Amino acid sequence: MTRLPFAALLALAAGLATPSAADEFAPRLRALYQERVAEILADPVIIAALRAANAAHAGLSQAEIDSLDRAWRDEVSAAHRPTIDPVLSNPASDRLRAVRDAAEGLFTEIFVMDNRGLNVAASDVTSDYWQGDEAKWQQTFAIGPGSIHISDVELDESSQAYQAQLSVTITDPDTGAAIGAATFGVNVEYLD
Repeated sequence: MTRLPFAALLALAAGLATPSAADEFAPRLRALYQERVAEILADPVIIAALRAANAAHAGLSQAEIDSLDRAWRDEVSAAHRPTIDPVLSNPASDRLRAVRDAAEGLFTEIFVMDNRGLNVAASDVTSDYWQGDEAKWQQTFAIGPGSIHISDVELDESSQAYQAQLSVTITDPDTGAAIGAATFGVNVEYLD
């Protein structure tokens, strides 16, 4: 893997990068989706987790979703995490952690959301449970199959890396219908 050219890093660090910086990386992020991410998201364990979550969450009201989101946020720094732990300890999350670790720094985080925008699996704890009010879900799942959303490049405080979020719709391999979405935090320094 090559690292981002030093001049590009200086521009990012100096704050000279603008929203158009995402445009600079968009072709490489789209290629990353085609070359690696699509295959990761076709994993039967991830598809099964999405199908199960979609069935389990089908009857939730927006008030219930908001309540779950508040509980998640309250648990982020807590020792007892009854909302977070089932998401982080399932087999799909184990797969995402393995993918993140094998990527040797390219992926800073990975999480999968269901058809309501709720986290189904995650490599790491996210700051909230409900992503349905954010572009990573609204510009992917809400639009439909084949949708990709690329965020601006920003300094991720936790990893101290410049990252963009690559978010995509996940489709059911049997029906072709959208069943969820995923977000990959991508360290742009490692893009080829």
